[in-house]
Amino acid sequence: MHITSIVLQVILGLGFLMFGFMKFGAKQMVQEFQRYGYSQGFRVFTGLIEVIGAVGMIVGIWHPQIAVVAGILLAATMIGAFITHIHIKDPGKNMGAPFILLILSIVVVIINFNSII
Repeated sequence: MHITSIVLQVILGLGFLMFGFMKFGAKQMVQEFQRYGYSQGFRVFTGLIEVIGAVGMIVGIWHPQIAVVAGILLAATMIGAFITHIHIKDPGKNMGAPFILLILSIVVVIINFNSII
């Protein structure tokens, strides 16, 4: 296992656990999803996807194929987040986090995909 991937997986795993659980009811997330024009059900669904992806990142430390799937799931979620920020014409500073998390997720996919083939 590549040490870079382990470090990224821990960072992404812990980060998305926090972000995902926040989407289950934090006032800030409720307000943000209203601002985006998304339903509260979609907010909870997004949180669930992020928690599943986070768990996959951590489990993927020992099972690289799971890290690949989790990385793809989280990358797709961050593409959606990035598109949402563009659609509502958010300032660039609000797009930084989804973009960085997208890149880190892709890096985890690449590293772990190369280790399973």
